[in-house]
Amino acid sequence: MLAMIPEPVLSLADANALLTAPGARFEIGEAVIGGQSLRVFTGIPRSLRQVFDDCARFGQREYLVYEDERITYDAFRRAAIQLALRLQAEGVVRGDRVAIVMRNLPEWFVAFYGAVLAGAIVTPLNAWWTGFELEYGLSNSGAKVAIVDPERLTVMLPHLEACPDLARILVARAEGLPDDARVAALEDAIGHPIDWAGLPLAEAPDIAPEPDDDAAIFYTSGTTGKPKGAIGSHRNILSNIFAAALPGVRAMIRWGAPLPPVSDPTTLPQRVNLLAVPLFHATGMVGQLVIAPNAGTKVVLMRRWNAAEAVRLIEQERVTVTGGVPTIAWQLLEEAEATEADLSSLLSITYGGAPAAAELTRRIKARFPSVQMGTGWGMTETMATMTSAMAREYETHPASAGPPVPVNDLQIRDPEDGVTLLPVGQVGELWARGPQVVKGYWNRPEATAETFVNGWLRTGDLARLDEEGYLYIVDRAKDMVIRGGENIYCLEVENALFEHADVMDAAVVGVPHVVLGEEPAAVVRLRAGSSASEQDLMTHVGARIARFKVPVRILFVTDDLPRNPNGKIMKSELRTLFA
Repeated sequence: MLAMIPEPVLSLADANALLTAPGARFEIGEAVIGGQSLRVFTGIPRSLRQVFDDCARFGQREYLVYEDERITYDAFRRAAIQLALRLQAEGVVRGDRVAIVMRNLPEWFVAFYGAVLAGAIVTPLNAWWTGFELEYGLSNSGAKVAIVDPERLTVMLPHLEACPDLARILVARAEGLPDDARVAALEDAIGHPIDWAGLPLAEAPDIAPEPDDDAAIFYTSGTTGKPKGAIGSHRNILSNIFAAALPGVRAMIRWGAPLPPVSDPTTLPQRVNLLAVPLFHATGMVGQLVIAPNAGTKVVLMRRWNAAEAVRLIEQERVTVTGGVPTIAWQLLEEAEATEADLSSLLSITYGGAPAAAELTRRIKARFPSVQMGTGWGMTETMATMTSAMAREYETHPASAGPPVPVNDLQIRDPEDGVTLLPVGQVGELWARGPQVVKGYWNRPEATAETFVNGWLRTGDLARLDEEGYLYIVDRAKDMVIRGGENIYCLEVENALFEHADVMDAAVVGVPHVVLGEEPAAVVRLRAGSSASEQDLMTHVGARIARFKVPVRILFVTDDLPRNPNGKIMKSELRTLFA
């Protein structure tokens, strides 16, 4: 607990009941989804198309700020409609996949909604992936069009022949294009961002998605080593509008504040959000492409994350909210503590995706006394916010990931049988259900059947629930390292190591890091007579998978790696080697 906080006047259950009752702000109803009757928020938009149509009310209000580019909601809408019409001209029809592979640029927002308006399933791919990884994502999804930046085009070019479904590549901000008939400049369709305000405001394609239609495919690494595409519906994604808003209101009324009135967002002071995470992550996409236009928020972008630049932008743009993973919060805090910049506009810092140290929350409160902090838990398969706690709810349970969003259910089951429910406080495997859980994996029926069981998502996380329902993540059943919010599956790194001719045996584990949370490290046994060095193996792995997955340390052993009777490597013993 950060400070002495009085007891709440409302229990968690009573506050949820008040906020979600019939006619209330966050009213809950029921809907049948995938054959299961689930609780749903009745007041969220029906589709991403509705979000796009509704944001027309913000007109000349600024939406996107990137370096010296300032783009209004009206200009953004004009560009997105023009792109949708271009995609239709390229042969994109309802259900086709349109991949987006670029760093955070204003064009990312236009690409997303242009694809939605054309009826496509948006397929963001990790911009840090290698060419082989991008080849897999493009070919597995069967993307018909890819919208990319020049850096990603360079990485993709040697792999295009392995992507036969890819008919067109539109390149943003290209200064020159390769001699390939499939490649064209995005500016030919929509111009440069500074020109968007002058585009004609055309009629968008007449396509009206249903709430449970497929909207996006987000690739998440799996223990098999191959990424899996989680299929998110419009409802999966849009439930986050209320999932993000409800916890803050709930924390207010639980400690005696009056229930704030529902207000017209066009009359409220504009929220300003500093985008600190990649848009190809579900958290980035949901917070910036979904929640932001629904509320008329201004989004401030950076070419890449830099704490000093973030502090400058917070002061210059009067940023009110930012966040991401604890790593970002640490870096921002340390930069803020070293400057006298006016950061008084900042009202909220939220983070999740990895455990946060108590020291982080204490120092944030000391530097920003009026800032509300928040945390939550989710995964790609839940399209972001499955649990959440804000303000005093978080401060009284700083080690928790918060309680489930009221439309969601959590269970702790016996990891061995996956059926037996465990009592309050006991650690077991976390199972989740609700309208935010995706319907399955793209073209992976076996993985879908294994992970999604009778409407429940088997998360692979080891956790416990307390008496109130607050979730505590204890460990990961899946063999995964979370480095600064980026998931690294050990088997994928181990496979890359095994591709080196000198490697006889290898195992990857997570080692603690004060800012990143943890980093990957490897223990390797070389073949007799081999002479590969630590740097040799790092270079080898870095040529095959994304750089953030490369082990930061590699220890060499001459004996067999320790294994249990079933032949599984005992990684707990290996971690002691890095103590």
